[in-house]
Amino acid sequence: MSYKIGEVVTIPNLVAGEWEPGGSERTVLNKYTQEVCGRLQVATPAQARVAVAAGRTASQQARLTAYDRGELLEKAAAIVLARKDGFLETMQFEAGFTQQDARGEISRCVQTLRTAAEEARRFVGEVVPFQGAPGQAKRIGFTMPVPLGVVCAITPFNAPINTVTHKMAPALAVGNAVVVKPSSATPMSTNLLAAALLEAGFPKGLISVLHGGAETVRHLIDCPDINFFAFTGSSEVGRDIQQRIGLRRSQMELGSIAFTILKADADLDVALPKVAAAGYRKAGQVCTSIQILLVERPILEQVEWGLTKLVAELPYGNPFAADTQVGPVINVESAERIENWINQAVAEGARRLVGGERKGAVVPPTLLSGLKDTATLLCSEVFGPVMSIVPFDTIDEAVNRVNATPYGLASGIFTNSLDAAFTAIRGLVVGGVHVNETSSSRVDLMPYGGSKESGFGREGPKYAMHEMSEQRLVTFNV
Repeated sequence: MSYKIGEVVTIPNLVAGEWEPGGSERTVLNKYTQEVCGRLQVATPAQARVAVAAGRTASQQARLTAYDRGELLEKAAAIVLARKDGFLETMQFEAGFTQQDARGEISRCVQTLRTAAEEARRFVGEVVPFQGAPGQAKRIGFTMPVPLGVVCAITPFNAPINTVTHKMAPALAVGNAVVVKPSSATPMSTNLLAAALLEAGFPKGLISVLHGGAETVRHLIDCPDINFFAFTGSSEVGRDIQQRIGLRRSQMELGSIAFTILKADADLDVALPKVAAAGYRKAGQVCTSIQILLVERPILEQVEWGLTKLVAELPYGNPFAADTQVGPVINVESAERIENWINQAVAEGARRLVGGERKGAVVPPTLLSGLKDTATLLCSEVFGPVMSIVPFDTIDEAVNRVNATPYGLASGIFTNSLDAAFTAIRGLVVGGVHVNETSSSRVDLMPYGGSKESGFGREGPKYAMHEMSEQRLVTFNV
């Protein structure tokens, strides 16, 4: 299976390992040209039921050992790497990724598969110290991790293979079946990944990919044999899913307004290039992209000057051009919204240090300063190539500013002061604090997730495997 620029391809569902048409069609657009590049097959309720039932049966009957699962994940990683050019081209036109962003996505997908393979081989429980309890000297006990059964993964457009991999690979590593509902804006990449996993040798019933929008999610929620939901998306949609699934378990990676703090003692030669990269990669469409840069007032002018130069030099536009670093956002509607938020801030007195006119879905990398506290760009998630500089006077003020939002995914702080670093570490109500790195710092083997309205549960193969399994207690009286 492959997709080529210039073609309009049919994008089928994968139902229990078999490629099938759907009940209706939707169009998928080239995000730069806005031309139709695919016809998405929308899954039917019957296909959802078949996929889940097959997954339940396969998860119960598959006799894959931990070693087997690790080997198959390693093979899948090798297949993805061998097909990297096809993955790259597909993500360029369906996600609007630049070559740099697409290569990073592929590299991380391969690493996530390999890490899941390693974790599959060493995923164990623990010995329970019964002898530490009175009258239990003759008892021995241990926990044994067992798969939950069927995992439903609902994934976004902004990481069309690596976020999918972060849900599929741990689910399969534990021994679960997995049914994926990818973003209808970027469905082809998920099909390519699923094809690689099947070719690696996973039993067909363990893997399904069902396409569509909210209606497909509802079909899956209505399937009682789904045991776990792994969702990445907005807080509003996550809240709705959580209410609908009842007592079934879930992991939610939701909305964010990501901050990074620059203390006056920070090494700006190190910090500013990292800040520029973190604010604008994937056109700012990352939950941890720096939306608000908090700058200690003594270095405000220096930071504005340095970042203005760096951001103004970012090549943007056509994602197929080799030097482009910032491509289009996911659709014209999002671009228009982002443009309106920028114009609103400027009309209220903000200074546009870098920016320009929107063209289609391309929003030029934009840097603002002097915003009102009530500006939408400071109060809502922008999910676009826009960074706003806000000054602060004390580290406590900066921490309070971050905590004042309803979100808490990740924050960064650049400082050479251990006191300031630990004030941030102890005070920030977020899932991750990165010292001398940006909010967007992520290594795929680490635990990743948020607090407050940014969700709960953790990704990262080892940590997701714990989420997607349960500990069975075993005891012996000898």
